[in-house]
This record gives sequence, C-alpha cells and structure tokens, in this order.
Amino acid sequence: MWNKFNIKTFPAETIVYCDGVYNSSLSTIKETENISKNYDLPIHIVYVGEIKDKNTLNININASNQPVFLSVNIKNKFPAFFNIFIKNTGKNSELRGHIMCKNLSNLSLNIVAEHNCDDTSILLQTKIIGGKKSYSDVSGLAIVNKNCNNTKSNISFGGYTIDNTAKIIFKPSQHIMSVPEFADHSAYIFHSDTQIDNYMRLAGLSGVEVKNALVEAFTNDFNLF
Repeated sequence: MWNKFNIKTFPAETIVYCDGVYNSSLSTIKETENISKNYDLPIHIVYVGEIKDKNTLNININASNQPVFLSVNIKNKFPAFFNIFIKNTGKNSELRGHIMCKNLSNLSLNIVAEHNCDDTSILLQTKIIGGKKSYSDVSGLAIVNKNCNNTKSNISFGGYTIDNTAKIIFKPSQHIMSVPEFADHSAYIFHSDTQIDNYMRLAGLSGVEVKNALVEAFTNDFNLF
C-alpha cells in the first residue's frame, strides 16, 4: 500500500482511510478519537485511494507537544467534494501535511486550518494535478483566533494542468486575530510548454515519457518534511 500511493512511512501511531473509508486493520488509533493525549510516537494520518461524492476529514488536536503528520494521495474519476477541517488546540503541537489530488473530473477541495491556542503550528502543502477537461476548485482558509499568539500557519498550493483543457482555481484566505510568528499563503500553476517538451524529447524521451516525467517531478517535489 505504501509503495502504491507514494507515502513516506516512519515509526508512528496511524489513522488510515482507504477510498474515503476508515481502515481499522491499518490503524492504531480509533477514527472517532480526538488527539487528546500524548503518544510516544508521532501520529500519521493517511488518506488514500479514489473518492467520489462528498468526503470529510476532521482532525482535532487537543494534546500539547504532539507532532502530527497528514499524508493525502487521492484521485477522482467522478465529481467529488473533499472537506478537510483541522483544529489545533494543543500548545506546542504541530501538524505538517502533504495533500496530493489527481482530478480526472470535477473536484471541490475545501481546507480550513484553525489555531485555537498559543504556539500551535499547521503547515500544509497541497498539490492538484488537473486531467484533461477537468475542473478543480480549491479553497484554503487559515484562522488564527484571539489570544493565539506565536502561531505558525502556512497553506501553499501548487497546480499542474495536463493540457489547456484543464482548469484550476485557487482561493486562499486568512482570518488573523492574534500576532502569529508567521502566516503564509502561496500558490502557483505549472503548464508544460513546447520548449520544455522539445528539450526533453531531445534527451531521448517519448511524448508519453515526457508527460510521465513531469507528473512525477511535480508529485515528488514536496518540501515540508
């Protein structure tokens, strides 16, 4: 499973979802359990497979000094809605997330990252691969509530369109009501062009190999952890 979905593994407590459904056999923490106590290991939340219709992932961190990692690797062949709601109330607790979506239809992705305590961190890197004739509507809201100082907030977006029929829209926003250590947003969309294609073809790659190489490079270029 880990090789199939290109998920980095490490010693951790796990919460695993396959095709939008909680998988108890691969998980060491119950789906409904809030992260309300400290574990000796980091917590790794894994969400992989194919999705359709409406999907929601809630992450509530209530324990102090707890590292949490989120790995999402999904695709949709049919219209899909995916909501990710993150609340961090754990002082000195940090969530780092990689979210990878391959959209072959219509995808609406909504991310809300809320800080409810001093010294909390939510760092998310989201990437969308837009297939032929696909439409991706991606929004990200970072909330730093009152009396939540020295927080670290980063929501970044990257998009790669397979061809000019794919459309990706990013909608970042912030509600900052305390003084954070930093609160960043960033977004970019990458389009392959004739110059890049020709250069890689001169190196001996076929058209399909060029496409696969660009997708692989885009997919693997995560830098948060």
